[in-house]
Amino acid sequence: MSHVHVHRVESPNERALPAFEEADRVLQRVQQRAFDLFAARGFSPGRALDDWLSAERELCWPAAEVLEGDDRYVVSVALPGFEAGEVELTVTPRDLIVRAKSSRERVHPSVGNGGNAASSKFQTNSLFRCINLPATIRVKDVKATAEHGLLTIVIPKS
Repeated sequence: MSHVHVHRVESPNERALPAFEEADRVLQRVQQRAFDLFAARGFSPGRALDDWLSAERELCWPAAEVLEGDDRYVVSVALPGFEAGEVELTVTPRDLIVRAKSSRERVHPSVGNGGNAASSKFQTNSLFRCINLPATIRVKDVKATAEHGLLTIVIPKS
């Protein structure tokens, strides 16, 4: 099991880390996409939540599960294709921000005598997920591991 680096932010008002700026940008894109979906349906009421969830899935939000126990939360986030070192977790007393970025390059051997590859493929993946927790947590005690494409975060309650 590989441990994931956790940025701990003790104050809920501290927003100096890059994860917060990125969270704001992603949420603005989700909001705009959800509005576009709503507008495409002719502004008919009754499906606003569906539009929002569709926009989240479309724009990079992976599946997640939050389980609550008496003294802790256990959060699981699907991160297929990401290694633990490519995952960054930022925690505040009420929020989790999961970011993952990877880039893969395919290296082609030379073709014939001194020939070069005609093309090369690059793959860049990124995902982002914000999770608001219903109760205050002990930021300093949050632990996260990633194994087989699943991020597991153990979060003690305050």
